[in-house]
Amino acid sequence: MANNLMPHSTDAEEALLGCLLIDEQVQSDILESLREDYFYTEAHRLILNAMKAVFASRKTVDLVTLTDRLELDGNLERAGGLQSLTSLASATPSAANFKQYLEIVKRDAVNRALIRASRDIIESSQKGLEEQDAIAYAEKQIYDISKETNGSSLTGLADGAVIDEVIRRFEDIANDPNALRGIETGFKHLDRITNGLQRSDLIVIAARPGMGKTSLAMNIVEHACLNRGKVAAVFSLEMPRVQIVQRLLCAHAEVSMEKALSGKLVQREWKNLMLAGDKLRNSDIYIDDSSRITPAQILSKCRRLASQKGRLDLVMIDYIQLMGSGEKNTGSDFNRQQEIASITRDLKIMAKELNVPVIALSQLRRIQTKEPQLSDLRESGAIEQDADIVMFINRPEATATKEEMASGKIIKGAAELTIAKHRNGAMGRIQLRFVGETTKFVDVDDQNLPTPPEFRKPRRSDDEDLPGPEEAFPPQDDGGGIPFD
Repeated sequence: MANNLMPHSTDAEEALLGCLLIDEQVQSDILESLREDYFYTEAHRLILNAMKAVFASRKTVDLVTLTDRLELDGNLERAGGLQSLTSLASATPSAANFKQYLEIVKRDAVNRALIRASRDIIESSQKGLEEQDAIAYAEKQIYDISKETNGSSLTGLADGAVIDEVIRRFEDIANDPNALRGIETGFKHLDRITNGLQRSDLIVIAARPGMGKTSLAMNIVEHACLNRGKVAAVFSLEMPRVQIVQRLLCAHAEVSMEKALSGKLVQREWKNLMLAGDKLRNSDIYIDDSSRITPAQILSKCRRLASQKGRLDLVMIDYIQLMGSGEKNTGSDFNRQQEIASITRDLKIMAKELNVPVIALSQLRRIQTKEPQLSDLRESGAIEQDADIVMFINRPEATATKEEMASGKIIKGAAELTIAKHRNGAMGRIQLRFVGETTKFVDVDDQNLPTPPEFRKPRRSDDEDLPGPEEAFPPQDDGGGIPFD
């Protein structure tokens, strides 16, 4: 092969087209999945497009229908003429080896794509882009090629391998109910419904501003990493790293953030903070506070982290509407909806590729007086479509008037987590308590009890110790989430 030619095999391309021309089964198996850029020679690309047009019209692709289509399109001579088409069929006595021909054609197509991407990366680097922009561009070029080649074929169940695997999973669960348990969230009623956060799932936590989306997500990260030794990557587009760590410290130490920021901590609380700080230092929580990041950049950083640590267990992103897709055409509202759709699709692909649960936070529309529902997800229905689990946070206290609070109709700290979509399980409602001082959600002893007396006690002087969440909400027997009616 001459040095100035891109990788290709004319023989393999001709043999593959010949197989398509003489075997209807091969046409059914692979024709629709073949792309024009798989073929290097222009004549072969024209022949492929004509074959696909004939096949789409529900006709058999043979020498006569193919020639007729090329003539109709005015491409017969550019495709090599009738003699060339005849030689394709006559030179391929059998379609038995079509898979080998297809592997060669696809291999060369990927190598050509990598060469073109490398040239684009070189040109981009020569423009003197900022470090992160240059790296992000290079990673996206390779990531796009990887996405295109990461496909699976349509296969039957005759060999029984997948069926046996599913039955083994059921047997494992029967022998040990926790055998396939995902990452525990620390909220036992939520874990009972979801069986933990499962690998490759995209979990969307949505709420209006000020409801505690970030707090709930970081409570889950805190429990997974500090109590279960998991490795988590946190991408905070809204909040700087220092504020995220501030929340983690106060939540894990069960110390009032207000008192910490006003310098009114007592000795016990300082001790708890120091202990929590030591535990955080030894944890595997990694935080990125880049203000504008794309799914491709997140995937790249997660790959590197997984490579360095040997594993990655959880990804949290705060939040979807602040992300960019990396695409340029995002001028109008319509295009923004397309961009959000592209972002959520890439997040789901990322969860599947990394094989970890991805928690992505999302805003709800502000104009909303009723209970949150899927149609309230802001900017795109694609969030609902791509997510495996969608959960809403509702805290009546956050929107209540002074009169409502004084009347006692609204219970202080009451919160409800609604599982509105669960692709692989049940939906339901989980009642929680929000401890505002420590920005922490906690389980309640009984899913329908009013606020415990300890929670309603007036604040004591700053020199006295306050009851922590564990004191206000003692250990409990497993109850269960409240299922939808």
